[in-house]
Amino acid sequence: MYAIILKIEEIEALESCSKNSNNTIRKRSQCLLLSNQGRTIIDLASIFDVDRRTIERWFDNWEKEGVGSLPITTGRGVKTRLKGLEDVLSEQLEIHSRNLKNVLLHLEEKHNIRICKKTLQNFLKDTRL
Repeated sequence: MYAIILKIEEIEALESCSKNSNNTIRKRSQCLLLSNQGRTIIDLASIFDVDRRTIERWFDNWEKEGVGSLPITTGRGVKTRLKGLEDVLSEQLEIHSRNLKNVLLHLEEKHNIRICKKTLQNFLKDTRL
C-alpha cells in the first residue's frame, strides 16, 4: 500500500501544525503522521471519516507541495451573485438611506437577483460599502 515516509523536520512541522492550527490542517497533519507510523490508507479513511481517494489526494498534494498542501485551497464555495454590482448597490444604499429591504427589492426587480438580507449585509461588509 501507499504510505508517506517523513523526514524528521517534516514530522516536527506536522506535529506543530497538528497542535497549533485549524481543524482542517490538524486533521491532514495527523493523517500524514499516522501514515508515517505505518497505518494503511483504508485505516486512515475510517479514522478521519473520509473516502480512500481523499487520503490519496492528501498524500499526492503533500508530495507536491509539502506543508503548503495542508490548508483548504482558495476559491472553494459558492460565488456571490453580487460581483460587479458594487456601483449599483452603492447608489441604491444612498437613495434608500441604507434601508436594505428596498435595496433587496431593487435587486430582485431590476437584476432578477434574489438573496437574503444577511447575504447582502455580508457582501456590503466584505466590500466595505
